[in-house]
Amino acid sequence: MKKSEGAFYTGEYLNLFKEYGYSEAEIASRVEETWQELFFGSGDMKIYFEVGDDLGYMLDTGNIDVRTEGMSYGMMMAVQMDNKDVFDRLWKWTYKYMYMTEGENAGYFAWSCSPDGKKNSYGPAPDGEEYFALALFFASHRWGDGEAPFNYSNQAKDLLRTCLHKGEDGVGYPMWNPENKLIKFIPNCEYSDPSYHLPHFYELFSLWAYEEDQSFWKDAAKASREYLKIACHPETGLAPEYAHYDGTPNDERGFGHFFSDSYRVAANIGLDYEWFRGDEWETELANKLQAFFADKAPEDYRRYKINGEPFEEKSLHPVGLLATNAMASLATVNGPYAKANVDLFWNTPLRTGVRRYYDNCLYLFAMLALSGNFKIYMPK
Repeated sequence: MKKSEGAFYTGEYLNLFKEYGYSEAEIASRVEETWQELFFGSGDMKIYFEVGDDLGYMLDTGNIDVRTEGMSYGMMMAVQMDNKDVFDRLWKWTYKYMYMTEGENAGYFAWSCSPDGKKNSYGPAPDGEEYFALALFFASHRWGDGEAPFNYSNQAKDLLRTCLHKGEDGVGYPMWNPENKLIKFIPNCEYSDPSYHLPHFYELFSLWAYEEDQSFWKDAAKASREYLKIACHPETGLAPEYAHYDGTPNDERGFGHFFSDSYRVAANIGLDYEWFRGDEWETELANKLQAFFADKAPEDYRRYKINGEPFEEKSLHPVGLLATNAMASLATVNGPYAKANVDLFWNTPLRTGVRRYYDNCLYLFAMLALSGNFKIYMPK
């Protein structure tokens, strides 16, 4: 396929559900129902909660905290669903309680807060920052900029500048390594998390960041695609949660295996392929991942070494895993396991119970992407 066939170039988004035989009416209904359940549904389903007249937060129901991961995900969901009220509530809560103005992490967002807004940590997590930035750009392009903090595009550009240049004055650390252009797990470390790598986001940052940083983001997109090739196992396609810059698993505190964070790699390569046709290797990876899980039932998903060796420990988020495996089908539409993964996802309901937050975030992203509704919003 030519790069020009990616949605960024054509403006056309593949509705894979429709390709596989589902009707437009039932697809539209499922997307809307999923959004409504998670944001406005019953107490045992919803993960979004409003506070007062103008605030809202996404609750990690397993840990009873509010994370930059979830807040940035919620903002991306809201802008994709064209719900400015939810977006602004989430962003105002984030800016009020999570933004740090002092210390070595000034300019970043505290990765975890309690639901009342108290910071549980004064450290940031780069996966939140990158999602905040793109969600803010999309909000600017869909709805226009307003008064601070709703001057979305300026907020996004300032945040990206902090991510790259933090520490140049001797205080704090950047979120990307300036030499190899790879995202870090946290700013004050020198290793990565493969699931943080979003080359399709960096392609857009290279257009919309401050001009002096645009070339960095273009290089970062290329570096991330190359990094994923060495971080994912050549036979199984599995990626570790943490990995060194040379791609080898970093088993610090037991995070060198395929587990919860790792699931997002499949989703990311699917969306990168849909938007940009980032690399034909992404099709190979999607096929390997889907082949690995082809003989495994979701109730038996486990922690795995990246060579595929299973542990006794069961997956904490099997619904999230099957959702991201389905999203990988965007990179292998005619692949041998693509339709089976999408059908499995379609026939799996949202997760209920205390662990529902992470699974259902990934679920809604997959529902958006597979229906052709996870879109790039360009400046008007």
